[in-house]
Amino acid sequence: MRLTWRTARLELAEPLRISRSVTASRDAVWVTIEHEGGYGSGEALGSPRLGLSASTIVAALESVARPWLARFAEPESASALLDTAAPDGLPAGVLAALDAALWDLVGKRADRPVHRLLGADRAPAAATARTIGIVEPERAGTQAGRLAALGFTVLKIKAGSPDPVHDLDRVAAVRAAAPHARLLLDPNGGWTEARTLDLLPRFAALGVEAVEQPIAPGRPDLLARIARHAPIPVIADEDAVTPEDVLRLAGRVPGVNLKLAECGGARAALRLVEALRGSGTEIMFGCLTGSSLGLAPAVQILDRARWVDLDGHLLLAHDPWTGIGGLDGTVRAADAAGLGVRPAPARERR
Repeated sequence: MRLTWRTARLELAEPLRISRSVTASRDAVWVTIEHEGGYGSGEALGSPRLGLSASTIVAALESVARPWLARFAEPESASALLDTAAPDGLPAGVLAALDAALWDLVGKRADRPVHRLLGADRAPAAATARTIGIVEPERAGTQAGRLAALGFTVLKIKAGSPDPVHDLDRVAAVRAAAPHARLLLDPNGGWTEARTLDLLPRFAALGVEAVEQPIAPGRPDLLARIARHAPIPVIADEDAVTPEDVLRLAGRVPGVNLKLAECGGARAALRLVEALRGSGTEIMFGCLTGSSLGLAPAVQILDRARWVDLDGHLLLAHDPWTGIGGLDGTVRAADAAGLGVRPAPARERR
């Protein structure tokens, strides 16, 4: 098998402001595994929060992934072993890309979609949240109205402004413009415990369904205590990065946000889904801002989640890949071999 890669810069249609940063672009590394005339693809994304850059991703592919993959004669055997004995020293985001490329290749060789290889009876589809960043309330309302008209039924509103009144006004504007939408709130750890407990009843009164990571990560016991007293479900995000983080929160918070780039791929995510079954902690599938190729593995298993937040490709100025939908508010796994994604027309715009 032959492992190759190339890097790309993904530009957002407009900068996304959250409580801790503003993102205007993201580096991507597209991984390809070729074997006997076929190929499979995956995407690894640069993330300052996760300590990944394009150069560190490429270094891991060169020094760890390529020698490991050279041990195998067939992609099926490599994929099976990757699930139980991943190579040491491979960052989770790179592992997820390698896992995706192997699944894509194995699915194409079997002429079966990945979701069927992973046990689904039919192609999964679900309404995805669409993110509205920290913008002025009037602009948030305009965006919400436009998204609702396109078919979006779930909107995720970023919060964590220095003045919480701005967050309340933003949510109120979204609620007025999209009165029938389900609303999620995400301060990205921008609140204190006191502010969280003060604000959540007010957001609940505006119809917010759940809140992600209200306090800064690093204090999961405090997050669990807040969750016990919150009027709406609290979903751990930045406190649920590694599988160990997730399992530590099992039964202690109503939800965890699983990102395949953080837990190591689709099968790693499915192991966590099984581990959480019956614990009282439900699943959100989330993502980094990336292309349809990067999100496609999560779309294959989205039927296991209560909340779906797979809109990273919709935030791009140009998505270089296509195949998972989302423009009408619903992401869908293609009923095609492998991951079901393909290069997009060069000038297709979001």
